[in-house]
Amino acid sequence: MNPAALILTCLVLAHGQHTDAFANPRSPLFGHGQCVCPPSSRENMPSICSYTSPSTPASSTSLPRASSSSSTPASPAPRKGFLGLLDKVNPLKFREFGVGNELKDGIAAFYDESTGIWEEVWGDHLHHGYYYTGKEKDHQKAQLDMIEESLRFSGIGVAEESEIKRVVDVGCGIGGSSRYLARKFGAQVRGITLSPFQCRRAQALTHKSGLEDSAKFEVADALAMPFSEKSFDLVWSMESGEHMPDKRRFVKELVRVAAPGGRVIIVTWCHRNLKPEERLTRFERGLLKLINSIYFLPPWVSMDAYVALAQEEGLTEIKTADWTRQVKPFWPAVLRSCLNLKSIKVLLTSSTVRKGALAILYMMLGYSTGLIRFGVITGRKPK
Repeated sequence: MNPAALILTCLVLAHGQHTDAFANPRSPLFGHGQCVCPPSSRENMPSICSYTSPSTPASSTSLPRASSSSSTPASPAPRKGFLGLLDKVNPLKFREFGVGNELKDGIAAFYDESTGIWEEVWGDHLHHGYYYTGKEKDHQKAQLDMIEESLRFSGIGVAEESEIKRVVDVGCGIGGSSRYLARKFGAQVRGITLSPFQCRRAQALTHKSGLEDSAKFEVADALAMPFSEKSFDLVWSMESGEHMPDKRRFVKELVRVAAPGGRVIIVTWCHRNLKPEERLTRFERGLLKLINSIYFLPPWVSMDAYVALAQEEGLTEIKTADWTRQVKPFWPAVLRSCLNLKSIKVLLTSSTVRKGALAILYMMLGYSTGLIRFGVITGRKPK
């Protein structure tokens, strides 16, 4: 068995009373969360969301009704030792997130609390690394390689670099990509994030690097960006699309702010592509819901769904790549980073970071089973 799968299986089995969630289709882990995709998505592109059973209309989905009995079952006694610790970080006590302030506030709070430890261990970049051979030891260099490979894949060559003067970094984190792109292209970069902490930190780091005139940051919603149409030569979204509850609106906004001839680059977490009429298995849906509950993610979509949305918005030169193999070493490296003394201290004091650490195992399992795919989607707005 894959080591990640073995570790996760042990954790799930250790939860004892929760293991039925993986087998019971009536469990709130699996079943009856209503699809949050727009109705037109479900009608025109069934593969856009695989969370609603073909036999159950989305409008009729509901959680099981509470018992009419007036008696209230006694709560189980708290468990001790290792099992008690697992209960404290138990992500099965989750909520599903749709469109609305609850999701946005949750994302902001999650990154407000967890960004500091990530920066301390990994530096400026809050995204996967790109590994050419899988044996690289410098993981921060791999993160820079991810930026370069994304640009290369999109078709931006040396001859085009001088044409990129305006860039938007959608989901900018603490500004790592923004500063890198500002230096590389000599461009004006605008970064947006939902996290006030990330915005302040991005501003501070950018001032320290002497790039405050080139890269500017603000708290803003990617689904309603505060920019005019046709504003940017490069629209950059590095691992923020997975947080977007309305993927159609997200892609529409990216294309709206792109200048004619501008490039759109989306690097994001996807689930595997599905055949017509296929849907994810119960286990796959359950695993994604576990991850969603920790990372504040709405339902996932496939790369095929992104391609359909990009075509719908009129992008040309659309290309996709599956870089799952190229990012394979990343999550084991993140897991190892959790075992240093500084990280352990934070794990003991922050429930958000504890749950995030546990989610690393879920991500590793998702990759190892082929469920989670690391997708790159690029296109160009017609001139």
